[in-house]
Amino acid sequence: MKTQEIRELSAKDLRERIESEKTNLVRMKMNHAISPLDDLSQIKKARRNIARMLTVLSQKETNQSK
Repeated sequence: MKTQEIRELSAKDLRERIESEKTNLVRMKMNHAISPLDDLSQIKKARRNIARMLTVLSQKETNQSK
């Protein structure tokens, strides 16, 4: 997910997306432990997407409090 798309989401939607991405990441890690994934970069991409969403969410919350 691109940063511009993330910025367009509301704070509530961002929180929901973060939770779903975190569960998806855990699921991918579990699947990888059982049988190796074909593309390991998926885990890295998921972690980075979560980090992007958390960053944008904290920026939105900081801007709202000012």
